[in-house]
Amino acid sequence: MSELESILKAAYKGKTVLVTGHTGFKGSWMSIWLHAMGAKVIGVALDPTTDRDNFVLSGIGKKIEADIRADIRDRKKMEDIFRKYQPEVVFHLAAQPLVRLSYEIPVETYETNVMGTINVMEAIRHTDSVRTAVMITTDKCYENREQIWGYRENEPMGGYDPYSSSKGAAEIAISSWRRSFFNPADYGKKHHVAIASVRAGNVVGGGDWAKDRIVPDCIRALESGDTIEIRSPKAIRPWQHVLEPLSGYLLLAAKMMHSPTDYCEGWNFGPRAESVTPVWDVATMITKYYGKGELKDVSDPNALHEANLLMLDITKAHVRLGWEPRTNIEQCCQLTADWYKRYRSENVYDLCCEQIATFLKS
Repeated sequence: MSELESILKAAYKGKTVLVTGHTGFKGSWMSIWLHAMGAKVIGVALDPTTDRDNFVLSGIGKKIEADIRADIRDRKKMEDIFRKYQPEVVFHLAAQPLVRLSYEIPVETYETNVMGTINVMEAIRHTDSVRTAVMITTDKCYENREQIWGYRENEPMGGYDPYSSSKGAAEIAISSWRRSFFNPADYGKKHHVAIASVRAGNVVGGGDWAKDRIVPDCIRALESGDTIEIRSPKAIRPWQHVLEPLSGYLLLAAKMMHSPTDYCEGWNFGPRAESVTPVWDVATMITKYYGKGELKDVSDPNALHEANLLMLDITKAHVRLGWEPRTNIEQCCQLTADWYKRYRSENVYDLCCEQIATFLKS
């Protein structure tokens, strides 16, 4: 057993952990991992998007302690759920997560990503059982100047599009609630909550079928026998397998349980520099490990604005948490393609647990 695996199992076995957004891509993997470690998982989310989502195929909703449908924009509902289940640990992943969709539904994007986050923090504030909370945002929360070095946690929040700016606004709200209601200086006197925010790069892995994401777009084309059309072939992204940031979130919360006042701040969990790669190269690797596929450049100079370059500096997580990426871009694409090659013929929960075990050994 690796050191990371030992730390996480000791931290989560028997804990009541509430995960918002558990029907989503990252949330389903988080729920599977927590369940496999013996945590009592309370999932709160909207319905899964498709019947092929990782959440549906893995059957994790039937395995966890509670599988609840609720909208984080409903503050009373959130507080009722927290009051009923009395979670000790909270991972807030629920969000409207797509840049291009945010241009179509900007108001809903803000309502979900900003007010939804505030509603979850208010539920935490009014639930005595909660001791640790990790609020998940995105690397796109930073004011992106498309600089060639990674953003550090203390750099300004911002965002060009509604999605990115809503996540920057969520980070500002989290910082405000932490200072106003969960201040580490007042821990043990006015409250008992350690709260942090986390930012990750472009996450890929099995069970993601969202629109306008490179891997799901690749797999849909591969399964239908079509050429893969690449919208932004030269855009450079910090790619990482879904288990990379989740391992960081889980490790951070474990550290916060042990030392509640030492880690209440923002954290980056991005890939190594060599995994910051153009979209075209990632699609090429997916086809390589899937075993077939052709690519076509369909870039449009008049397309909606999306950042071309955005990287994270992960020095703080490495130095203070002892966290570092366990896979490179090739291993990331290999794990991802492997899931999509096998999901139709195998038990998906077992497949996910197998990939978690492979990841922990890497």
